[in-house]
Amino acid sequence: MKDVMMVIDGKCVSAGSGKQFERRSPLDNQVASRAPAASAADARSAVRAASGAFAAWSSTGPTEKRSLLIRAAAALEARAEAFVITMQAEIGASSAWAHFNVRLAADGLREAAAITTQIHGEIIPSDLPNNLAFAIRQPAGVVLGIAPWNAPVILGTRAVALPLACGNTVVLKGSEICPATHELIIDAMLDAGFPRGVINFVTNAPEDAAEIVEAIVSDQAVRRVNFTGSTRVGKLVAALCGKHLKRAVLELGGKAPFIVLDDADLDEAVNAAAFGCFANSGQICMSTERIIVAKGIADEFVQKLAEKAKGLPVGDPRFTSVVLGSVVDTSTVERCNRLIEDALSKGATLVCGGISTSTLMPATLLDHVTSGMDIYGTESFGPVKAIVRVDSDEAAVNCANDNEYGLSSSVFSQNLARAMNVARRLEAGICHVNGSTVHDEAQMPFGGMKSSGFGHFGGKAGIAEFTDLRWLTIQTASRAYPF
Repeated sequence: MKDVMMVIDGKCVSAGSGKQFERRSPLDNQVASRAPAASAADARSAVRAASGAFAAWSSTGPTEKRSLLIRAAAALEARAEAFVITMQAEIGASSAWAHFNVRLAADGLREAAAITTQIHGEIIPSDLPNNLAFAIRQPAGVVLGIAPWNAPVILGTRAVALPLACGNTVVLKGSEICPATHELIIDAMLDAGFPRGVINFVTNAPEDAAEIVEAIVSDQAVRRVNFTGSTRVGKLVAALCGKHLKRAVLELGGKAPFIVLDDADLDEAVNAAAFGCFANSGQICMSTERIIVAKGIADEFVQKLAEKAKGLPVGDPRFTSVVLGSVVDTSTVERCNRLIEDALSKGATLVCGGISTSTLMPATLLDHVTSGMDIYGTESFGPVKAIVRVDSDEAAVNCANDNEYGLSSSVFSQNLARAMNVARRLEAGICHVNGSTVHDEAQMPFGGMKSSGFGHFGGKAGIAEFTDLRWLTIQTASRAYPF
C-alpha cells in the first residue's frame, strides 16, 4: 500500500483537512494506495503556486526548459519497475502495458524538449507604410491537466509535458483511480529539477471531483484546461470551461472502426485487430471497438482472429506474464456482460470468450452484430468486441461513421488508392491504413472529431493549444492619420 502526497509550490503536502481516500485493487480488493482528499482551498493553493511561478518560468530560455524535460524523461525511465508494481496494484495492468506506458511517456517528454525551440512567429506584410507587423506565440498562463487511469503514465505525462515546454505552469489533477501512479510522474519531474511551483499535483476523493475542478477552472490565473477521459465527463468539463470562458483541449471516448476490405492481407489484419482490440484489455480510447469486414472474406478472417484471440493469456499480472490483466473494476465486467447478453439475445454469435465472473476477463468476439444491438454503438471499454459483416466499401464507410464518436480508425487493403479513398471519408481524427487503431507518437497531431472531443495534443499542433497568438506592430516612420 502506497501513501500518496500532493505537491504544492515544491512541497509535499497532505490535504489541509487531513482527510484521505483509498484506492482498492481490482484484483484482491486490498488497499493499493491512500491519497489526500483535497478541498477547494487546497486546489486554489496549487493554482496560486503555479501563478506565482509563471513569470519566471515563462521567461526561462528554451535550453534550460529542454534540459529539464530531458532529465525528467530519464528520471521517469529510472522508475520503470516502480510504475509496473504501482499500476498492477491500482489498476491491474499487465507488465507489458506498464512498460509501454513508461517508454511512450518518456518519448513525450523528449518530444516536448525538442518543441522548446519550435515555438515560432511570423512577419506578416502590412498595407500600412513603414509598419512592421508580426505574430508571436507566448505562454498562456496556468494550465490544468486532468489525466485518466487507463494509460496513466502516457496521459499523465502528456497533460503536463507540452504545456511546460510552451512556458506555462501546471496543476495536474491526479486520477482518483491511480493517484500513486500519477505521483510517480511528479516525483520524476521534481527529481529533474523543475523550479518550485512550476508543476503542482493535487488529488481528491471521487465525490469531490466536481468541486475541485470548478475551484481550479474558475480561478482567473487558469487559462487552459486539458482533459482526457469519458465523453460524459468531457461534456461537463466543456460546459464548465464555457461558463468561465476558458479554452479546453478534450480527448474523449471512442468507438474505433477497423475496416477489412476484401483484398486485405488477412494475416496482417488479424495481428493488428488483435492488438487494437485487446491491448490493456480494450481499455484504451483508441481501442478497436467494431470490426467491419467484407462478407466475402469474413469467415476466413473471423476464424483466424478467433484462433489468435483464444491464445491470448489472461491472468493476474502480479504472478504471471499476460496480455489481458485485470479490467479496472467490476462495473466494467457488468457493462461488458450486459453487452454480450443483449447481442446474443438479438442474434449475434459468440466466437470466443464470453460472460465473465471476475475482473480477469477473456478476449471476447461477437460476430454477426447488427445496428439493433447495444454493442453496435456503445463503447465497451473492455475486451468485448463486435464484428459487423458488410457487402461493399460504401457499406463499410456508412457503418464506420454510424456512431457519435470519431477518434481513431483503420482500413486494411492491399490497394492503397482504394484504402485512402475509404480513409478520407471516415469521420475520425485519426486513420491508419494497414495498421492498428491503437497507435500514438508524441510528435503527431492527436485529436478526435464529433463526441471524441476537440483540439490536438502532440507536436506543433499542440503548440497552438497551449500558447496565445498575438499580433504586434512597430511603426518605423511617421504615419499619416485622417484627422
